This record gives sequence, structure tokens and C-alpha cells, in this order.
Amino acid sequence: MNYRIGIGTQNPKECLIQFAHVNSVSLAGQHVNRKVVWKQGNVKLIGKIAGPHGKNGVVKVKFQKGVPGQALGTTVELVE
Repeated sequence: MNYRIGIGTQNPKECLIQFAHVNSVSLAGQHVNRKVVWKQGNVKLIGKIAGPHGKNGVVKVKFQKGVPGQALGTTVELVE
């Protein structure tokens, strides 16, 4: 899990996530519009899978609030 970045920008509301069982664009496309949840203690952030990113099964997830730095490199739960 990491932020979606550009040359001079970083968007903390959008993250790139790689699921263990997804390794192609077709498998990543099946998860579009599903929700993911990141939990740590009392903090719970809900995001929605917006679409695939690249050709290796990575997906773009849009969160309502900015994702904290502690979330990078951790796991998320796929819901729905």
C-alpha cells in the first residue's frame, strides 16, 4: 500500500494496493467498486476501489479522508 504520486505531487486520499491473489489486470478489474477497510486500534478508514493501475494487478483506492503514514505498508481488508 502506498500513496498515488506524480512528479511533484502526492495524493494522500488515493492509494495503490496490491492484493496477494491478484496478479493481472483482468483479476484487478473484478474488484472495481468494492470497498476496503484499514483498521488500527479505534481508527477505521473506508475506501472504494476505483480501478486497476498498470498491468500487474495493482488497484487504485480512493479514501474519504487522507490516509496516515502509519498505514503505508500495512494490510487492508476487502469488504463486499
